[in-house]
Amino acid sequence: MGDVTNSRAVGLSIGEVSRMTGVNIETIRYYERVGVLPAPRRTERGRRVYGPTERGVLAFIRRGRELGFSLDDVRTLLGLGAPGNASCAEVKEIASHHLADIRSKLADLARLERLLADAVSRCTGDEAPLCPVVDILVEPREVEGAALRIAGRSGITAARRAWQR
Repeated sequence: MGDVTNSRAVGLSIGEVSRMTGVNIETIRYYERVGVLPAPRRTERGRRVYGPTERGVLAFIRRGRELGFSLDDVRTLLGLGAPGNASCAEVKEIASHHLADIRSKLADLARLERLLADAVSRCTGDEAPLCPVVDILVEPREVEGAALRIAGRSGITAARRAWQR
């Protein structure tokens, strides 16, 4: 008989741990595939069985992602936070870099907000063919730099391709 025979007696199913942590089942499986979450034990029938450690790791990952940390940063933070490995200096370096990125994006968003607010305020709402809002959508050069930093280059490239179709 295997070491895990009854998932109810020794751990949580993937559905239960999903509900408890707020992490989608498919996301849990993805985290296992990419190695952020260690593969859980399995029952003799192959069902995943999660315990308090996996539940804690999933909650940590979810909170890190909610704060905007990349999956690589979360993986690094998990490694640094393991017993005996925690280094506040290394954690601070990762968090400081992330904070600088957030502040940069906030500045870019404020700039985009000003540009859009200005265009909306100049728009008369008439049915005339000239519209300041449409102008910034057709000629995005003013907002392109800020948008690239916020959405990432791939998002802007995809938007350009869709516009050109």
